Amino acid sequence: MSAGANAHAARPGAPGADPAERPTAPVLEISGAALHRGERELWAGLDLTVDPGEFIAVLGPSGSGKTTLLRSILGLQPLSAGTIRVGGDRVHRGNARIGYIPQQRPMAPDTSMRARDVVALGVQGSRFGFPVPRRGDRARVDALIEGVGAAHYADRPVGLLSGGEQQRLRVGQALADAPSLLLCDEPLSNLDLAHQRGITDIIDRERRERGAAVLFVTHDINPILGRVDRILYIAGGRFVLGTPDEVLQSRVLTELYGTPVFVLRAGDRLVVVGVPDAEPHHEHGDAA
Repeated sequence: MSAGANAHAARPGAPGADPAERPTAPVLEISGAALHRGERELWAGLDLTVDPGEFIAVLGPSGSGKTTLLRSILGLQPLSAGTIRVGGDRVHRGNARIGYIPQQRPMAPDTSMRARDVVALGVQGSRFGFPVPRRGDRARVDALIEGVGAAHYADRPVGLLSGGEQQRLRVGQALADAPSLLLCDEPLSNLDLAHQRGITDIIDRERRERGAAVLFVTHDINPILGRVDRILYIAGGRFVLGTPDEVLQSRVLTELYGTPVFVLRAGDRLVVVGVPDAEPHHEHGDAA
């Protein structure tokens, strides 16, 4: 596959449920998209259709436009060219069909909110004016907290929780409106392996059980590779899109970067080496 090419493998319905019960229309449609930062072109000619329940990993060096792509889908960053539709509609700010999970950033120890208050912001925060609790809000918050495995610390001050515990709350907040699309911006950064696995399991469960599509920006493919359907790899103003086996090859990444890049096997892992700009290695053990 050449750099800049698009490949969309046919998938039989979303995972984890009877395909007849799933929505069939694409969750996300990006057509002819281009983005510039000043005079620099981040990428152009991006066509991407994401189906219900599909898990797309977005890889590339810092500054390649991965987060900017998410911002465009959220309606926060206009495209230089092309269109984006979510659920058939043009993008706009505050779209309840989209859940957003940011990087883990520690909350201050003296933060006054409890853990449940963080999740409640997702349930009540989309209302205009002061969010007055409605009947059923408490039950919804409790269900979200239970779903992300945070019930045992729901009433503790959020600033006293670990980074992984805080990140579970952000996931609960993102799931408040039962979104059809989850945008994940390096949500596993700075988490230990146990919490990486826990957060990944929650996100994967949401797509398997409810058919939510996932766009997952990451520097390390290893924790999510077993869940990934396709990879969008962006580098140097170009991109390649395909299955993990198609994208994570020495030939493909060498063509993408325009310099020798090698995908090597080290035990049960594959390690990408030679990437310019000191990009962190991507390791995984399932692709060929």
